[in-house]
Amino acid sequence: MGGADAALETPIRMIRAVWDRRKGRRFSGLGIAFAILAVAGCNQNPYMAGPTTYPPTSVGPSISQQGINPNDSRLAELTRRVQLLDDNNRQLHTQLAQSEQQAQVYREELDLVRKQLADTNQKLETASIAAREAENKVRGFQASTQMRGGASIQPNTNLSRLASQLNLGGLPVRQDGDRIRIAIPSDQLFTPGTAQLIQQSTQVLDPVAAQLRSLFPRQRIGIEGYTDNAQAMAGGAAASHQLASAQASAVLDMLTRRAGMPLGQFFIVAQGANRPLQPNASAAGRAANRRIELVIYPETF
Repeated sequence: MGGADAALETPIRMIRAVWDRRKGRRFSGLGIAFAILAVAGCNQNPYMAGPTTYPPTSVGPSISQQGINPNDSRLAELTRRVQLLDDNNRQLHTQLAQSEQQAQVYREELDLVRKQLADTNQKLETASIAAREAENKVRGFQASTQMRGGASIQPNTNLSRLASQLNLGGLPVRQDGDRIRIAIPSDQLFTPGTAQLIQQSTQVLDPVAAQLRSLFPRQRIGIEGYTDNAQAMAGGAAASHQLASAQASAVLDMLTRRAGMPLGQFFIVAQGANRPLQPNASAAGRAANRRIELVIYPETF
């Protein structure tokens, strides 16, 4: 083996050891190139020994004369560059992993938004169907006041007299043609903007249910839900009707489950922001428009 080969024996073993430690891991093309250059030891390698075909012109002592092995310095430089590439490679892998994690978070958030949108569309469709059914029922009740064949059906003449006996602790009661309307402020029943009944709602609904059972045990009763225009402005007419429908359904559940009134006696109507009692320009007007109206009809069930 020549002198140059013997001098490079140790660097070759070191590079082989680095290669063995990296088996099964990614090794950059440039790192492999450095290893090949170190092993080759050719004079044409810019990182290896300088020209040897002519005497050096430096006036100082040569590297060999200083007792420093030039192969060691070149190997150290190559090793430094390999380590730098390895550090860069690890940083890139770390950044890639972080990007993948962030992308997964975005995908999960997108899936959640899509699910929420689908649920909202389903609820809106259900509310629209319920509103149409309620409107059909109201038309049916209105049509029933006309006698088949053209004669009129006379309403229950005792309805007004019975309504005068209602004592509901300040809740407004008014005559609306042949019907009686009892208005209950929604703020006394629900958490604002929701269909969640508050604890004090039982103190309002229980006396109303007791008098309805006593005075109107066989009358048809509509539960109409009204909102102010804030819900309609925030989420559109469908959102307003959805809230009104949910609130009317909650009152229906209280009157039938808690008070024990017959389910067939009631029907619900979601009016939303329709038919405001007062202008929505003021807080007091909006509060008056947020209400549940119990409408007592002359028809019986």
